[in-house]
Amino acid sequence: MKKNKNWFWRHKWLLAISGVIAVVFFIIGKDTKTSDKKYITSNISRGDISQIVTATGEIMPVNTVNVGSQVSGTIEEIYVDYNSVVKQGDVLLKIEPSVLQASVDEAKATLDSAISQSTYTKNEYNRNVVLFKDGFIAKSEMEQSKTQYEQAKASVIRAQSQYDKAVTNLGYATITSPVNGTVISRKVDKGQTVAASFQTPDLFLIAEDLTKMQIETSVSEADIGVIKQGQSVTFTVDAYSGQTFVGSVRQIRLSPTTTSNVVVYTVVIDVDNADLKLMPGMTAFVTIIVDSVKDVWKAQNSAFLLRSFNNIFEKVDENITPKTHLAIQRKGEVVFVKYTKGLASPTETEIKSDEIQEGDKIIVGYMGQTASNKSGGGRGGMGGPGGPRP
Repeated sequence: MKKNKNWFWRHKWLLAISGVIAVVFFIIGKDTKTSDKKYITSNISRGDISQIVTATGEIMPVNTVNVGSQVSGTIEEIYVDYNSVVKQGDVLLKIEPSVLQASVDEAKATLDSAISQSTYTKNEYNRNVVLFKDGFIAKSEMEQSKTQYEQAKASVIRAQSQYDKAVTNLGYATITSPVNGTVISRKVDKGQTVAASFQTPDLFLIAEDLTKMQIETSVSEADIGVIKQGQSVTFTVDAYSGQTFVGSVRQIRLSPTTTSNVVVYTVVIDVDNADLKLMPGMTAFVTIIVDSVKDVWKAQNSAFLLRSFNNIFEKVDENITPKTHLAIQRKGEVVFVKYTKGLASPTETEIKSDEIQEGDKIIVGYMGQTASNKSGGGRGGMGGPGGPRP
């Protein structure tokens, strides 16, 4: 007995340490078995949601006019340059007129000759009419003089038209502005030869009103169904970082184009440019506001990717699914709330439910949930969404 007592005394520290370790493991094991799961949640908040369609497009004047030349020749003088403000009828350019003037002179001489010939044949015919009545000439001779007179009259008409054409072409040597506007492009220089034999060469591009601009943007067939005339538009340009401009949808063109096997439609957006900040050719990054709601319950889209509650909770009613109910953590408790989805944006979705309360959070998984029992996939060690959409 004394021997056993001495053994315990010699090993008392070892026994004490072993006892402490056993108690610690007992407490840890008990706590592990009785503690609740730590859920991963997504916040619910109130705010506004907008459904949008994004695209890019080029800013251009609403109406532009290509000014060309109907006659050929060498440019003698140019009176406007880039950014020149012009009014209708202002002279823009003159073509050297000597060749055109020579055509006018030639046509005038031809006309004078035709008039002279017509006068002669007219007098001859009148004389022959008198002679025929008196029986001095045959009827055939009188009819011949009549034919010559009618041909001479036709020659006058033809020569007159050629003369008028030559005068008109001479007038075309002076190019004037057809509209009020601003010259945004000048495509020729003084001394350059203009050839208008096969098609009208472009000389200037005039924007009729730079205070009214438009954006022509392409929208894919997947989104075109929600675009309507009159919808609000916001857009930005690189030239003014941080500033947002506004516009509205004016037209949806029915003619489609196919780019990289994607069918797209042109949407025209009206833009007010009263301050003349926007310039033709700028690239606009467009956001078309399809629909919007104010002051609603909403959550991040990732909160709705859960496929099943079975891998998170035990004994869940089969009629309660993530499609019809949200698992809510409320004041330390778990409740299931019936809901429907409302308007969705690229990042958030509206929650339609009368049971949502301030401070509620959507349960999407729990800490320590393994990849094999996750409902929606994701990274190892964390529960919740992250895998493919249902």
